[in-house]
Amino acid sequence: MSRILVIDDDPTVLKIIQRALQHQGHEVLVASNGREGLEMACQNQPALIICDWMMPYLDGLEVCRQVKANPHLSTTFFLLLTSRIGLDDRIEGLNTGADDFLSKPIEIAELQARVRAGLRLHQVSQDLQTQKEILEAELAEAAAYVRALLPPPMSGEVTVEARFIPSRQLGGDCFDYFWLDPDYLVMYLLDVSGHGLAAALPSILVLNLLRSQSLPNVNFYQPQDVLKGLNDTFQMSTQNEKYFTIWYGVYNRVKRQLTYASAGHPPAVLITPEQPSQQVQHLRTPSLPIGMLPDVAFTCERCTIPVHGTLYVFSDGVYELNPIGHHNWSLDDFIRLLTQLDPDLGPDAILQQVQENNAVGTFNDDVSLLKIQFA
Repeated sequence: MSRILVIDDDPTVLKIIQRALQHQGHEVLVASNGREGLEMACQNQPALIICDWMMPYLDGLEVCRQVKANPHLSTTFFLLLTSRIGLDDRIEGLNTGADDFLSKPIEIAELQARVRAGLRLHQVSQDLQTQKEILEAELAEAAAYVRALLPPPMSGEVTVEARFIPSRQLGGDCFDYFWLDPDYLVMYLLDVSGHGLAAALPSILVLNLLRSQSLPNVNFYQPQDVLKGLNDTFQMSTQNEKYFTIWYGVYNRVKRQLTYASAGHPPAVLITPEQPSQQVQHLRTPSLPIGMLPDVAFTCERCTIPVHGTLYVFSDGVYELNPIGHHNWSLDDFIRLLTQLDPDLGPDAILQQVQENNAVGTFNDDVSLLKIQFA
């Protein structure tokens, strides 16, 4: 049995339709005008509405418009009852949101057939809505799992703050930082091609492999060795055509030396405080992204970390914005912003400044930003 609402200012039509549908076993509610019908629709959430076009207070088109705008009635099938049979009238009704039409005078057999067809479509819509809600709930659980894997802020001799903003519920960015031993700190950020679940799964796999140091025959103190191990393991031909960029660094706190390597990733930015003048270094080594080709050679570089230096590691989503009405935001623009901002600003404030400078409410791509400060 389905709940059906009939809205018509003609009591005879109401009675005829009510009896015909009750005979089919449906629960039938009736309303004598559009305003009353809209209230009953909101209160009872019927599976199907049969509504006359011409009525006082609110006509059928306005009732249809408001019903379709109500998220609680999004799957309700709307059948417009009318004596207007012109093509322009039907186009207007369909554009307003009507799902079907029933002509006056009413033919009972046609009424019952259109109601059966409408209820079948309503059930399909309900099933799709249920599946959508289940999928969204599962994606939310997956997103919570990914967030739980990301490391908490780090304090002490090295302070690390981080922010991850996926373009969807799930994204392909991932990062981590941890001490290999009391003197060596690992820090990295990777960006898997694409978005959503297909990009999130390989990023989680890489994080777990690096965190557990499970790549075979890899010296995790040597960035170029890590990148080679990843490239050997994650060839895109065996990873559903997915590849990823990565920046990987190892910091020796005793020597204040950072060894780093990158594969197709934006440079990390090291900013030295003004003593006597501010310096900016772009830390990157040339190489293809991980997975594109086998037997790629990876190299590393070293630099000395100055006292009170700040290192920023980020994904390309932070500067690939294409803002409407503004010039294209570039890597150089973002680095220039980093040099101009208060060095005490955290990742959230930095990303908010990027959005304000470009008049964008959301980022087009996944965004990750690490801010690493050295005492």
